[in-house]
Amino acid sequence: MQADHQQVARLLKTARGQLDGILKMIDEDRYCIDVSNQIMAAMAILDRANREVITAHLKTCLLNASDAADRKTKVDEIVDLIDRMPR
Repeated sequence: MQADHQQVARLLKTARGQLDGILKMIDEDRYCIDVSNQIMAAMAILDRANREVITAHLKTCLLNASDAADRKTKVDEIVDLIDRMPR
Protein backbone atom coordinates (compact mmCIF):
# COMPACT_ATOMS: atom_id res chain seq x y z
CA MET A 1 0.00 0.00 0.00
CA GLN A 2 1.42 3.35 -1.05
CA ALA A 3 -0.85 5.58 1.05
CA ASP A 4 0.51 7.50 4.03
CA HIS A 5 0.48 4.68 6.57
CA GLN A 6 0.40 7.01 9.58
CA GLN A 7 -2.50 9.03 8.20
CA VAL A 8 -4.57 5.97 7.27
CA ALA A 9 -3.79 4.26 10.59
CA ARG A 10 -4.77 7.41 12.52
CA LEU A 11 -8.08 7.63 10.68
CA LEU A 12 -8.83 3.94 11.23
CA LYS A 13 -7.95 4.14 14.93
CA THR A 14 -10.23 7.15 15.27
CA ALA A 15 -13.04 5.22 13.59
CA ARG A 16 -12.39 2.27 15.90
CA GLY A 17 -12.68 4.59 18.90
CA GLN A 18 -15.93 5.97 17.53
CA LEU A 19 -17.29 2.46 17.04
CA ASP A 20 -16.44 1.61 20.64
CA GLY A 21 -18.26 4.76 21.72
CA ILE A 22 -21.28 3.84 19.60
CA LEU A 23 -21.42 0.39 21.17
CA LYS A 24 -21.35 2.04 24.60
CA MET A 25 -24.15 4.37 23.53
CA ILE A 26 -26.22 1.36 22.50
CA ASP A 27 -25.53 -0.38 25.82
CA GLU A 28 -26.67 2.81 27.57
CA ASP A 29 -29.84 2.90 25.44
CA ARG A 30 -29.03 6.39 24.18
CA TYR A 31 -31.29 8.39 21.88
CA CYS A 32 -31.52 6.88 18.39
CA ILE A 33 -30.67 10.10 16.54
CA ASP A 34 -27.54 10.56 18.65
CA VAL A 35 -26.45 7.00 17.84
CA SER A 36 -27.17 7.53 14.16
CA ASN A 37 -25.16 10.77 14.11
CA GLN A 38 -22.17 8.95 15.58
CA ILE A 39 -22.53 6.12 13.06
CA MET A 40 -22.48 8.66 10.22
CA ALA A 41 -19.39 10.32 11.74
CA ALA A 42 -17.59 6.95 11.82
CA MET A 43 -18.63 6.29 8.22
CA ALA A 44 -17.22 9.67 7.18
CA ILE A 45 -13.86 8.85 8.74
CA LEU A 46 -13.79 5.45 7.04
CA ASP A 47 -14.63 7.20 3.77
CA ARG A 48 -11.67 9.57 4.27
CA ALA A 49 -9.34 6.64 4.94
CA ASN A 50 -10.60 4.88 1.82
CA ARG A 51 -10.08 8.02 -0.28
CA GLU A 52 -6.50 8.22 0.97
CA VAL A 53 -5.86 4.63 -0.13
CA ILE A 54 -7.56 5.09 -3.51
CA THR A 55 -5.74 8.36 -4.17
CA ALA A 56 -2.40 6.73 -3.41
CA HIS A 57 -3.30 3.88 -5.76
CA LEU A 58 -4.04 6.30 -8.57
CA LYS A 59 -0.90 8.37 -7.97
CA THR A 60 1.47 5.42 -7.64
CA CYS A 61 0.20 2.04 -8.78
CA LEU A 62 -1.68 3.35 -11.80
CA LEU A 63 0.93 5.89 -12.88
CA ASN A 64 3.73 3.35 -12.43
CA ALA A 65 2.00 0.56 -14.36
CA SER A 66 4.51 -1.19 -16.58
CA ASP A 67 2.50 -1.16 -19.80
CA ALA A 68 -0.88 -0.36 -21.36
CA ALA A 69 -2.37 -3.73 -20.39
CA ASP A 70 -1.35 -3.24 -16.76
CA ARG A 71 -2.78 0.31 -16.77
CA LYS A 72 -6.06 -0.99 -18.23
CA THR A 73 -6.25 -3.63 -15.49
CA LYS A 74 -5.71 -1.02 -12.80
CA VAL A 75 -8.29 1.33 -14.33
CA ASP A 76 -10.78 -1.56 -14.48
CA GLU A 77 -10.10 -2.27 -10.78
CA ILE A 78 -10.86 1.36 -9.91
CA VAL A 79 -14.06 1.35 -12.00
CA ASP A 80 -15.19 -1.85 -10.24
CA LEU A 81 -14.38 -0.31 -6.87
CA ILE A 82 -16.38 2.82 -7.68
CA ASP A 83 -19.32 0.68 -8.80
CA ARG A 84 -19.32 -1.09 -5.41
CA MET A 85 -19.15 2.10 -3.34
CA PRO A 86 -22.24 3.00 -1.35
CA ARG A 87 -24.24 5.85 -2.76
